Amino acid sequence: MLRHLLEWDKSTLIYLNNLGTEDFDLFWVLVTNINSWIPLYIFLTILLFLKYPKKEALFISCTIVLLLIFILGLTDIIKEYFERLRPNDDDEINSLIRILVQPSGFSFFSGHAASSFSLTTIVFLFLRKKIPLIWILCLWPFLFAYSRIYVGVHYPLDIITGALVGIISGFLFYRFYKRFIEPYTG
Repeated sequence: MLRHLLEWDKSTLIYLNNLGTEDFDLFWVLVTNINSWIPLYIFLTILLFLKYPKKEALFISCTIVLLLIFILGLTDIIKEYFERLRPNDDDEINSLIRILVQPSGFSFFSGHAASSFSLTTIVFLFLRKKIPLIWILCLWPFLFAYSRIYVGVHYPLDIITGALVGIISGFLFYRFYKRFIEPYTG
């Protein structure tokens, strides 16, 4: 069963990665760079401070920072535990895919997917009743996560697992905030 799943993972990566063309490479390299999204992070922070009283927005922001620290730590622990080679480092597959960036470290699971889905989940939950179009934000993590396949550094299962970990973590940190922090912000 696991062997078949890993075979599917590799063949799906090869297929999706090879859909790329040189015409779009620069776009996807920019998308996959976390620094390209700094304006979005600033924008989301501004939205929180516009839609919530300052004290509450500060506590929400601190909760989000703690969530991201948690995600980064969990990702590092899991990557070191599983030690799955990235596709760009795997001799069995790297000659079959287009590799546009060369990160170091292990592959499982995607920190880009986990952090973007966790951030999107928690921000969406905080702003969904205050900004009707906030659901558009949900497109970002899919774009960000897919970029990791496009540039040849993650398998689809890395992305799917990272997305699930991110969504669950975002929801849990939101519930934690509502239960233990929000009562003391007023």
